[in-house]
Amino acid sequence: MSAAAAAVDAKDLRREFVGEGKFTVRALDGVTLRAARGALTALVGADGAGKTTLMRCIAGLLRPNGGSLRVLDIDVAAHPQQVQDRISYMPQRFGLYEDLSVQENLDLYADLHGVSARERAERYPRLMDMTALGPFKSRLAGKLSGGMKQKLGLACTLVRSPELLLLDEPTVGVDPLSRRELWEIVHNLVAVEHLTVLLSTAYLEEAERCAHIIMLHQGRVLYEGPPADLAARARGRSFIVTPSAGESPRTLQARLLDQVIDAVPEGGRVRIVTHGAEKLPATQPSLTGARQIEAVAPRLEDGFMLLIQERTTVEQPKGITVEHRPASPGGEAEIDVRGLVKKFGAFTAVDHIDFEVHRGEIFGLLGPNGAGKTTTFRMLCGLLVPSAGELWVAGQDVRGAPAAARGRLGYVAQKFSLYGPLSVLENLEFFASAYGLRGERRRNRISWAMDQFDLAEHARTTSSELPGGYKQRLAMAAALLHEPEILFLDEPTSGADPRARRLFWRRITALAEQGVTIIVTTHFMQEAEYCDGVAIMDSGRILAQGTPAQIRALGHSAAVAAPTMDDAFIAVVERARRERPMDAAAA
Repeated sequence: MSAAAAAVDAKDLRREFVGEGKFTVRALDGVTLRAARGALTALVGADGAGKTTLMRCIAGLLRPNGGSLRVLDIDVAAHPQQVQDRISYMPQRFGLYEDLSVQENLDLYADLHGVSARERAERYPRLMDMTALGPFKSRLAGKLSGGMKQKLGLACTLVRSPELLLLDEPTVGVDPLSRRELWEIVHNLVAVEHLTVLLSTAYLEEAERCAHIIMLHQGRVLYEGPPADLAARARGRSFIVTPSAGESPRTLQARLLDQVIDAVPEGGRVRIVTHGAEKLPATQPSLTGARQIEAVAPRLEDGFMLLIQERTTVEQPKGITVEHRPASPGGEAEIDVRGLVKKFGAFTAVDHIDFEVHRGEIFGLLGPNGAGKTTTFRMLCGLLVPSAGELWVAGQDVRGAPAAARGRLGYVAQKFSLYGPLSVLENLEFFASAYGLRGERRRNRISWAMDQFDLAEHARTTSSELPGGYKQRLAMAAALLHEPEILFLDEPTSGADPRARRLFWRRITALAEQGVTIIVTTHFMQEAEYCDGVAIMDSGRILAQGTPAQIRALGHSAAVAAPTMDDAFIAVVERARRERPMDAAAA
């Protein structure tokens, strides 16, 4: 690719930040890359790899400390405004004004960019059609679902016609149905409007659809090229293992992580990547008794995990040890929800739902943005009072004794409830006090948390400066300080890279095996494979409920012979919305 053909051309790019204590963080460490004009290019990499810093440098919002960077053949360091006049940038937290309507947000961004009335008359109908927001022009942005907010953010970014579109993780925290809609929009922009798009993503199956990928790790480029070439590195090393009778995929996966490069539950089985093509997986001791081992074509995620293992020092997956295990499972449900309802005025957020979870089980609550999952969580934790129904948690009637129930629960919220100015140790000390831990027990539990979550080296780092993966660890450590019997996890891996998700689920599996009951919401449908039971919600109602295998079967059709959890999720939600079109419009 010639320099003239490149929309972005970086050579030895460096960017440093000075953190607390005057230590230097090298976010970009000699980055050299190119992104072609008229193509779709993806940035992938672990949390803290430098993706957002690179995006902000390309957008002219950060000045590099060294190297060269040309965007649309303009030296961005010398002429940032010239670049900004020709590009559009949608950051992770796009600045929608929630007290303005969809139309008013569009008008505001059009005003900011000097878009004429004639240009608006031509562009607005296309944006409304592209994003399917036409029927919602008068709705306040704050009343939109997460997926609709992302589509509105994209529409606002495109109120003018840019030559280069930068999208920083546009699908983080978005359900599979909304992700599919967003990707259809992006592909149309590239294929039909010939727009150049550079995006970052935590979903490697999304990056696999791009023409070109750039893999960053700790501020350096580990790989640049077609996604198929990176996937091909795992050829002869990718296998699917069927567990022996009586063994769950997540239990087999946890054992295999110690002996292979990667292992992840998939379709009731476990997908693995071995250390070498010459090492047949049958030689692995932990595979003794497996019912079937078959080779499969490698995918991008396989190559990604392999390259991380080969080129970097990676943290070994670690379980977690509970000091005082909950009582052995009994016949009664640990969580029992019957006819649960929550109304906010005339709006019904949760509409007569029922489910139960037994001790030591992992239960997944899935659904589109705005389905009612977080509202359900907050009622289970005693943070919201139900409008109707019965709610029993750990043997306690939450409606009658919420404080007693809360003492037996741990909760990790979507936006980790950490105190940014406090260090890791100070956060743990604060939460220990909040849970009433005193004296030796308090010291022991903080020591346990620091050891189990490998937080000691960051003890004096403020939580605001932690990488996302460590924020997740700290939030989980704080939630477990008082040894809860039940753990609620509300989208805990949103935005996390594949390696961080594996480490997280290794700990969750270990907790469940020791009797802790876990309820989790997630937009990574692959993670539903770790669950014993799954429920799919939309518009406050449960649409489907069962084991992962039972849920996957709901996605079966003439066109989809072997449905994934994503296929099943989309099929269930779309089917329900066709039957209740008015509810779908209100979602």
